[in-house]
Parts: sequence; structure tokens; C-alpha cells
Amino acid sequence: MIWAVVIVLLLAAGFWTVLRKKHMQNWFWAYLRQRWMPGRSKCQSGPVHIMFSFVDHFEPQWGRDISLEQERQRVDLWMRRYPELVKGHQDADGRPPQHTFFYPEEEYRFEHLDKLAWLCQQGFGEIEVHLHHDDDTAENLRQTLTDFASRLHEAHGALSPDPESGQLMYGFIHGNWTLDNSAPDGSLCGVNNELIVLRETGCYADFTFPSAPHCTQPSTINSIYYAKDDPTAPKSHDKGRAVTCGGKAWGDLLLVNGPLMLNWKVRKKGVFPQIENADIRAGMEPTPERVDLWVKANVHVTGQPNWRFIKIHTHGTQEKDAEVLLGKPAEQMFSYLESTYNDGQNYCLHYVNSREMYNIIKAAEAGKSGNPNDYRDFILPAPSYKTSLKP
Repeated sequence: MIWAVVIVLLLAAGFWTVLRKKHMQNWFWAYLRQRWMPGRSKCQSGPVHIMFSFVDHFEPQWGRDISLEQERQRVDLWMRRYPELVKGHQDADGRPPQHTFFYPEEEYRFEHLDKLAWLCQQGFGEIEVHLHHDDDTAENLRQTLTDFASRLHEAHGALSPDPESGQLMYGFIHGNWTLDNSAPDGSLCGVNNELIVLRETGCYADFTFPSAPHCTQPSTINSIYYAKDDPTAPKSHDKGRAVTCGGKAWGDLLLVNGPLMLNWKVRKKGVFPQIENADIRAGMEPTPERVDLWVKANVHVTGQPNWRFIKIHTHGTQEKDAEVLLGKPAEQMFSYLESTYNDGQNYCLHYVNSREMYNIIKAAEAGKSGNPNDYRDFILPAPSYKTSLKP
């Protein structure tokens, strides 16, 4: 009996060590509750609508000693290959796959954004705001975000103004995952009231997470929720209040989670499951098995389980990942989505950009139902992109 207790304790200690090594101690219990929650995946009558969005931390200057010519090659690769990649692919609404380019403020070059604006003008996606910063202040951050939003809008036609206030609105991804100063050592941000600053400067939603196995991963997972900022403390978005059908906005910032799951069919060292964090790159190809897990994560607005939201992410300018993102693996992913989750009876597939995803979420919150395609522009209209390039 004593040996049995000792063995159990050793196994528990070993399991806890692995959890901490992978920074899972904060979100693992939430994951178990979701997997065991009765009725969480129960849908109403009618098909399940899948909103699929691909967000990109698009960084032409990624790496060290990057020349302007290499930056251009990275952007030009997307110009050439993305239209060809999505040719022949469409969702239930006849829309091609959408790609949202979250472009870093600190890497701005007119010529790169001019090319991305051309892609957006052709109907392949939209441009939103990405930012890496360190040891920053709220005042400087506010000015940085306001100036960058204005530049994107005035020079490239990106971003939409709020129909009521006229303020430019933008989606946001925080560089290095450190939203609201959430790195344990306080690096790579510095602003404890970042959620407030984002709200005040026009951020309609944050699309940063999941970041697992990174230490910044919040304990709230597979959710669409509001967070309220504590301006005296970091990582105020660790927990919040779920967006609910028939509810209303709360707190300071809306956060849209991508799927975070455990893949027990792929195990590390034969024992521990692969963390499914919705990251697409070389070595993390978007296989049918992974697509099924994204659907199973069941990210939805509480009270509207028939509308599921899948947000996957990548760092699209890194050469080692190009053949995954712009080649056969991505093409096969779109084919699998369209063949498995777009039969019109059980599933309807909708390729959406981040702004459209936000609009559909807000429509669900407002109690809307039926075909989410009707709500792509529910609050924020589509931007009118402008570019010096010819069609």
C-alpha cells in the first residue's frame, strides 16, 4: 500500500514538473473543465457555421542583418504566390480564403504596405496592427498606435472608422505575446494599462492568443471574452467575462482566442501529447487531424454554439515556412476544410478576415442567428484600400 502511494506521488510530481516546464499549470485545468463540460458542444438545429480566419504576424524585417532587398523578396513572394494558392478555393459564400496581415508599426515601409494593399484590394484579406515594444510608457504607446492607424488609413486605405464616432478602428496582435506587460520579467512591453490604451485608441479586438507553450499564455482558453484592465498590474486579460448572446460589451478589450488543444495522437517522447496551439509553420503543417482539433475546440459566443470561430496564426515572412504557407500543405488544408466542413447540411464554411470575425461575434452578441455571412459588415464596414499598383 505504501509503495502504491509513493508511486502515485512520484507520477503526480513528474506530471506537475512537465506541466510547469511547458507553462501549462495555469491553463491545463481550464482545458480539462472544457473537455468534460456537459453540453458545451451541443448545437441547436441546423448546420454548424465555421468562421475560419488566418492571422499573420507579418514581419518583413524578421531576423538579423536583413537587407532591404530581402524584405522585398519576402513581400513579393506573397504577391506572386498567394493569389495562385487560393485560386479555385471558396467558402459557402463564394469567397476565397482570407489572410489578415498584422503589420508591425516599427517595420513600416510604404512600398511593402502598398503591395499588401494591392492584395487586399483584390479581395484576399485585410491589414491590421502589430507592435513590438519594450520599456514603453502609456503616453508613448497611445501616440504610436494613433499615428500608425492614421498612416495605414491615409496612405493605404486600411482600417475603417467607427460609423458613430468616426474614430479609426483596428485589430491588434502584440509582438512577443506580451500583451499588457505579461512577461514575467516585465520585458517587451512595459505598460500595465495597455488594455485601456488599446481601447482608447480604437482597438476593436485583440487576436494575440494562444501563445502556448510560451509563459505568457493566459488561463482563459478557447474563448471569446472581455477583459477589464487593472492599470496597476500586468496581464489583466488572464481572466474575463465571456461574450454572451443577448449580452453587452464589458471591461476594456475584447479578446478572440484561437484553438488551444492537446493532440494525444502526436506525443512528445511517446508520452506527453503535442500542444495544439494553432500555429502554422514548417514542422507544424496544417494536417486534417489538426483541422479537426480546431473545430473540436468549439470557440463560440456563449448561447450561439452553431457559430464556431477558428483563428489560426503564423509568421508569414520566414523563408523556412514558405512552402507550408504558400504551397501544398496550405492548399490541402483549404481543400480539407471545403470537403469536410462545407456540405451545407452539417457544416457551412466561411472564410473571414479579422474585422469580419469581429463583426460576426458582435452580431452573435446582439442575438442574431441564421447565416453569419449576412453580418460580415455588421458594425465596421470594409476599408477601401488604395495602391499605386495596377490590377
